[in-house]
Amino acid sequence: MSSSSLTDGKIIVTGGAGFIGSAIVWALNQRGIENILVSDYLDKSQKFKNLTALRFDDYIEADVLLNKINNQASSLDDIKYVFHLGACSSTTELDARYLIQNNYEYTKSISNWTLNHTNARFIYASSAATYGDGTNGMIDSEEIIDDLRPLNMYAYSKQLFDLYAKKNRFLNKIVGIKYFNIFGPNEYHKDDMRSVVNKAFHQIKSNGSVQLFKSYNSEYNDGEQMRDFLYVKDAVNMTLYLAEEANANGLYNLGSGDARTWKDLVIPIFETVGMKTNIEFIDMPESLKLKYQYYTCANISKIKKLGYKCEITPLNNAVSDYVKNYLMKDKYLDV
Repeated sequence: MSSSSLTDGKIIVTGGAGFIGSAIVWALNQRGIENILVSDYLDKSQKFKNLTALRFDDYIEADVLLNKINNQASSLDDIKYVFHLGACSSTTELDARYLIQNNYEYTKSISNWTLNHTNARFIYASSAATYGDGTNGMIDSEEIIDDLRPLNMYAYSKQLFDLYAKKNRFLNKIVGIKYFNIFGPNEYHKDDMRSVVNKAFHQIKSNGSVQLFKSYNSEYNDGEQMRDFLYVKDAVNMTLYLAEEANANGLYNLGSGDARTWKDLVIPIFETVGMKTNIEFIDMPESLKLKYQYYTCANISKIKKLGYKCEITPLNNAVSDYVKNYLMKDKYLDV
């Protein structure tokens, strides 16, 4: 099967005013593509600012889009790609009914419409959070989906759709992306869900120091708990590659493939702003202790085997770019 092109027709990006969604629109604009329908819920979070510098054909609220989909509106007949990134991404959200409706039912509706009423390519955001504590591995394989045990309701709402797609035998016709720890510009609106780079920069700017959680696992020293960090510019590049590669199907981990410590993440911030490293280790909330992941690392052999060869931005360079060119200037992604 040959690869397709993002210039072939119209593109829907749900969650298009959000962090990764707006970065997708930005990356499309970088390629000269503007034939985009952006959809989101523009609430009071000021995330509309992510869109002001971007170029696209139209904007539509998510509930209006769903109504058009349910009524098979002819205005959507020429859609060729659907990037479904819209979701409540808060790992601390406790309203299970809301998460089911927003993350699971909506995804079912838009995926069924895409598969049954269009010839469009469907790319959706699953989540690395579905792996839970990692006991059953972090391999982007359909075979292990049933064995995963998510640790919070957000992750479970994502897991439910992965299971639904597998049970209904169309996971091999779509692309599900398990983003690991993504950071970068256009996340200002995310409040407590902002990356540690964003939060740490503002702590350093205000106090000259940054706070990290102590370790409660004897195998890891304070600040040496490990995560797979990936710059958002790399994340969207990988996402667009999967969209255009017709042989891509099923689930894909998107990360750097290299686990790094929290210290590794924050030290370049001090270096970029020209300050001495000053890290304070604080107690972890009791509510997190039993759910805390001490190690995550994306196995990205699947996307590499598919043919993805672009170099992933080294962590130091990615943090420096984010801090110097966006956080210090209070800038958004701009074309």
